[in-house]
Amino acid sequence: MTTPLDVLAFWFSDGPDTYRDAWFKRDDAFDTEIRDRFSVLAASARTDALASWRDQAAGVLALSLLLDQFPRNIHRGSAEAFAGDALMRDIARDAVLTRRIDVGLTPVQRMFLYLPFEHSEAMADQDLSVTLFEGLRDDPRMAAAGGAIDYAWRHRVVIQRFGRFPHRNAALGRASTAAERTWLDAGGGF
Repeated sequence: MTTPLDVLAFWFSDGPDTYRDAWFKRDDAFDTEIRDRFSVLAASARTDALASWRDQAAGVLALSLLLDQFPRNIHRGSAEAFAGDALMRDIARDAVLTRRIDVGLTPVQRMFLYLPFEHSEAMADQDLSVTLFEGLRDDPRMAAAGGAIDYAWRHRVVIQRFGRFPHRNAALGRASTAAERTWLDAGGGF
């Protein structure tokens, strides 16, 4: 049976505080590897079958990957990419705001407990995301232009402007407004 440490060993293969470029760029081979190795486990996490993992920091961090990150690789471009988001936000909210599990993690690991708030289309979650990421300002990788803090702010600006992420509209079957289409046509990037 796959354990939280197995998930973390795969994702943080270069060490718990080493940033990997593969995490945030499209790479079909990387997507396939995640799909082949973790799609069944990610589906189990979505049904909350791995609830016992919430009892330990490694388990919560592994759940953040299985519910928030891996689905974006496994189901790229479809609504299923976002199907675990709400559950992971609940888990992250408890882990970060109530139990403060994030304090014992490296800055790079903490980033993955904060991303569920950045990925939310709710303004309150965006505000929380920015607050949490700003707490990583002492790490130069997070504070650099184009770093994690910058991206948290960029995501917040999109939600503030549109109330949702327009690039998700097609996958979620939502019609884009004229303003969203203009933004998407201009690159729609963060």
